[in-house]
Parts: sequence; C-alpha cells; structure tokens
Amino acid sequence: MDQGNNSRRIEFVLHGLSGPRELQLFYFAFFTLFYSSIVLGNFLIVLTVLSEPSLHTPMYFLLSNLSFIDVCLSTFATPKMIVDFLKEHKTISFEGCMAQIFFHHALAGGEMMLLVTMAYDRYVAICRPLHYAAIMNVYKCSGLVVGFWLIGVLHSLSQLVFIVNLPFCGPNQVDSFFCDLPLVIKLACTDTYTLEVLMLSDSGLTGMISFLLLIISYTVIVVTVRSRSSAGMAKARATLTAHVTVVTLFFGPCLFIYAWPSSNFPIDKFLSIFYTVFTPLLNPLIYTLRNKEVISAMQKLRRRQVSS
Repeated sequence: MDQGNNSRRIEFVLHGLSGPRELQLFYFAFFTLFYSSIVLGNFLIVLTVLSEPSLHTPMYFLLSNLSFIDVCLSTFATPKMIVDFLKEHKTISFEGCMAQIFFHHALAGGEMMLLVTMAYDRYVAICRPLHYAAIMNVYKCSGLVVGFWLIGVLHSLSQLVFIVNLPFCGPNQVDSFFCDLPLVIKLACTDTYTLEVLMLSDSGLTGMISFLLLIISYTVIVVTVRSRSSAGMAKARATLTAHVTVVTLFFGPCLFIYAWPSSNFPIDKFLSIFYTVFTPLLNPLIYTLRNKEVISAMQKLRRRQVSS
C-alpha cells in the first residue's frame, strides 16, 4: 500500500472534551445552547442592519459582515463537536479533516482582514471626519469585503499546500475537537520541521502583522480621542472600547496557539474552543450592549414584528 493512498483512507480520531457519559451529555446541552445563541444573535444583527435604513452606513455594514463570518467560524466545527458528544468514537475522514482546515483558515484569515478594515473605518471616522464620506462608503466597503474573503481563501489554500500531500500512516490522534493544522501536521510520517516553520511564517506572521496594524490604528485613535472632549468623542470612546475588546478576544488565543505550533499546552484546547465558540457569541453582545443605535433598531424591528 503506498503512502499517498493510505493518506486518503485514514480516519483521524478527535479528542475533544473528554469525561464520563453524564458529563458528555452536559457538554452536548451546553454547547447546543451556545451554538444556537451564536446563530440567533448574529443573524439578528444582520437582519437589524439590513432592515433599518439608519444603519446603512459603512460601520454597520462591516459589523453585519462580522456577524455573518462569526456564524460561519462557529459552524465549521462546532456542530460536529456537538454530535460527537453523543458518540463513543469521535472520528473524521481525511477529506473532512482537510475541509475543516480549509474553512478554519479561510474564515479566521477573513476575520483578521475584516477587523483591520473596521479599525481603518474608525480611524477615518474619528481622525479624518470631514473626509469620511469621500473615503468610506458602502460601495468601497463592498469591495473591501470581497477583498478580505479572497485573502482568507488564498491564505487557507497556502496552508493546505503544507499538508494535503503528506503521508499519514502512523498515529491518528488529534488532541482537539477539530482538525487544527499545527496538531495534524505533526502526525505525518515524515520530517515536518521545515513545513512547521513555513506554517509559522504564514499563519503566525499574517496574524502578527494584522495585530500590529490594529495596535497602530487604535493607538492613533486613542490619542485623538483623548485630545478632544465632546459628545461625539464620548460615543467614539464607547465604540472604540467595543472594537478593542473584540480584537483582544479574537487575536489573543490565535496568536498564542500559532506562536508555538510544535507545543502541546493543555490550554490550547480551551483557547481553540474559546475563539471558535465563545468569541462569536460575545461579539454581538459586546457591540449591541454598548451601542444605543443598534438596540433602538432592534426594538423597532421587534415592534414591527409584533404589529404585523
């Protein structure tokens, strides 16, 4: 049997959250509730932005795209994890594993670019308000959205190049609830040191560069906001706080996991769950609870639904 064909027939065993049967049933109910909340909460934001004309602005257009990508980011692996809580043997095919790696990196890469775009939008709105309408509009934002999706897909394809043709003929235990590239690449029956360095250069540097761009943007914004004292700046501070919180919640776990791709810290599994399950739920809460315009638009939408 040649190694290439063996790679395609192998099944990977996923070691998600382990425990006795009763605990697995608790996990099933807990994460089912969380995933349902993610889908409902984020789609509510998308529906609210689409239905309320006052929210047809670049900032809320980007926010609705963030909500959509958060649903996708939580969907590439969470439903399977939930179903696996009811199974004794938690396995995934080679093709399914490669699909998870592809969607994971496409969506995470796209979200990184989206967060950078949202930071740039806030920079223009706060630091160059007189030029905002000329620099940012829905049409330009649409082009940026298409751009970050393309960047996410290209980034993901570059990751698959590292692993799709590797021979897998030995251990098949993945210590996570989905196929994460740093864990799967170590299972190959060959020396992967060079590939791990290339993976770090790709994923690690992409995340680090995006994070540094965000830090620079928000530093400039903070300096501008602190130098002004007006009602508009008070609103800007609230929006800025929400943005920085979301960026920290998303980039923190990602940078920790991909900064040490050859490590196997027990906390890695929790961090993977955090940014694929918890963060997509926290994002809509952070943005809506601190945003009176979104809350008001949701109330209008609810009244329209009740009256109809």
